[in-house]
Amino acid sequence: MRKNARVPGWLLGIFLVSSCQTPPTAPTPRSSTVTTYHGVTVTDPYDWLEDMKSAPTQAWIDQQNTQTFAFLDKIPQRLPIRDRLAELWDYEKIGTPWREGSRYFQYRNNGLQNHHVLYVMESLEDPGRALIDPNTFSEDGTVSLSGVSISNDGEWAAYSISQSGSDWREINIRNINSGQDLEESIKWVKFSRPSWSRDNKGFYYGRYDAVDLADKHKQVLNRQRLYYHRIGTAQDEDQLVYENPAAPKWGYGATETEDGKYLLLSVWKDSGSHNALFFRPLDRPTATFKPLFDQFDANYSFIDNQGETLWLHTNHDAPRGKVVKVDILQPAAAHWQTIIPEQPHTLRNVNLIADKFICTYMKDAKSLVRIYNIEGEQEQDLPLPGIGSARGFQGKRTHQETFFSYSSFNTPSQIFRYDVQRATTTLLAQPTVKFNSSQYTTKQVFFTSKDGTSIPMFVSHKKDLATENPHPTLLYGYGGFNASLTPRFSVSRLVWMEMGGIYAVANIRGGGEYGKAWHEAGTKQNKQNVFDDFIAAAEHLITEGYTTTEKLAIAGGSNGGLLVGACLTQRPDLFGAALPSVGVMDMLKYHTFTIGWAWASDYGTVEDPAEFQALYAYSPYHNCHPTTYPPTLVTTADTDDRVVPAHSYKFTAALQYAQEGDSPILIRVDRKAGHGGGKPTTMIIEEHADRMAFLYKALGMSGSK
Repeated sequence: MRKNARVPGWLLGIFLVSSCQTPPTAPTPRSSTVTTYHGVTVTDPYDWLEDMKSAPTQAWIDQQNTQTFAFLDKIPQRLPIRDRLAELWDYEKIGTPWREGSRYFQYRNNGLQNHHVLYVMESLEDPGRALIDPNTFSEDGTVSLSGVSISNDGEWAAYSISQSGSDWREINIRNINSGQDLEESIKWVKFSRPSWSRDNKGFYYGRYDAVDLADKHKQVLNRQRLYYHRIGTAQDEDQLVYENPAAPKWGYGATETEDGKYLLLSVWKDSGSHNALFFRPLDRPTATFKPLFDQFDANYSFIDNQGETLWLHTNHDAPRGKVVKVDILQPAAAHWQTIIPEQPHTLRNVNLIADKFICTYMKDAKSLVRIYNIEGEQEQDLPLPGIGSARGFQGKRTHQETFFSYSSFNTPSQIFRYDVQRATTTLLAQPTVKFNSSQYTTKQVFFTSKDGTSIPMFVSHKKDLATENPHPTLLYGYGGFNASLTPRFSVSRLVWMEMGGIYAVANIRGGGEYGKAWHEAGTKQNKQNVFDDFIAAAEHLITEGYTTTEKLAIAGGSNGGLLVGACLTQRPDLFGAALPSVGVMDMLKYHTFTIGWAWASDYGTVEDPAEFQALYAYSPYHNCHPTTYPPTLVTTADTDDRVVPAHSYKFTAALQYAQEGDSPILIRVDRKAGHGGGKPTTMIIEEHADRMAFLYKALGMSGSK
């Protein structure tokens, strides 16, 4: 072992005891199913795994899990890694507070609790009391709190519960004074957050028709409707506010303006960053909603209003975002007044507090917070501790304060109070984690993709790591749905760096780091750009001497799982290991499950001949060709009803069939877990430990002195 590797004490004395070879695998039965798309015949030999509740599929899962855990059980580093994860995870986590009425609300976790607890405080000095503790919902932690909406007077909490990580929600209503729930509950809610009316008597929410949850993976969602629930009444008495039978794929969110004049209806029809906006006067509840913007040509986010004047955050004719003032009676762009014009940086969030616009920008994927007055004149940039991410800034125009968090790759979330009028920042909370952040460093590098595009990447590691020598490196990416990867703290990444590893995050196209154009450059027929960017990131890390092919692993989840699957099948020679998690792997059938149809804004559809060709060219499941693949651990969960686990099942079976080398192709299937949200801490630590132990062995990391 090189002297500069510096193995941490908790791994000293542990040795690799066997090579990373495939354990015996019973071949997965293949069907003869074929489908023809635009004259192209496509085989689908593992379509039977789409019947996810069938006895054969369940037997396959059991067999695969048995094989996977038998393999993991033989890795001696697994338990020390798990113990170190738990040790570092055990610190007090404090969320960003927010205010409703005269009260403050905040999530907290004392360390290893399975779920964060919601506290209510009568003042910032008040230690608070637990209002909703999801750790009491179930013994195994698989029932979680998925969201809370507090009434404007701070008297009521509408909170959503999720079973086993499902996207389906049940809303309960709690009296904050008494801590007791009302008898009614709201069911069949999905992709909707309760929005309270200004009189605090009820809330708006979107719901679907009742479905058979035992077969939820096969349910294709459509026809959401917007309702108003008045507290103290049964759900079947709820008022239907809006539906459009002619547009069954529309989804809805509603907001009452602070002055109580208007009800704004935001409409989405897919996962893209475009929406429509409608309104009607609140004093005319039977009036027809009138369109403000109904072309789905841009994003229109309501900030606040003053009478008939609306302030909006939009990317209409401004790919990186701007703030405009719109007359509700003359909403055409020709009548707009630009308050904050488009900047060189991407505008991600805008809040109006104490008559100041607090604008959070991304500057090369790092946070920049800029303050403007009500007329749009720039006043100052909010100082931040370093290269990291600032989040929060909730509040109302009448508030004088707001709160935000700051974190980076080596800094846990710090909580700050910002006095808007005085322009002063106060540190409220700084967690204590059992590590020295000064021993770690993050830098941002830029590399060139296949077509000449410059792409940013964060590279983090211990300061004393001798980077002139190659090291085990974990490269992470996402590249889709306008989502941006900004610096965030993670215990698992910290443990990886403690082990002598380098952690890299590539801000590839398809994300939102540089606005609308950056996103669209990684969608539909441009999707190959995403994979080219990620491959170029890997090549850059190797060329610059950070790592070698044998020491380089790639990881990503959901759309990032697709990223890993596509790059793995396109360049199996480039990587030493792969960790695709809950990925979209069958690109020809993704739209046939649950909410999958909404992803066509990024992926395109097989109905379009050109888009079909693009999908077929990179679909991981359909591109598992016989060759030597690196060690791969696929992870998914049996109750994931967003990216259904059949994607991972089919991809794993196809990859195992195509594997010509000795490296293991394994799948780890969690039970009673979903797409990731709501997973209890115990399960998260176990999964991270298994993934890191797998990499420890796959990349040939040594635990000797």
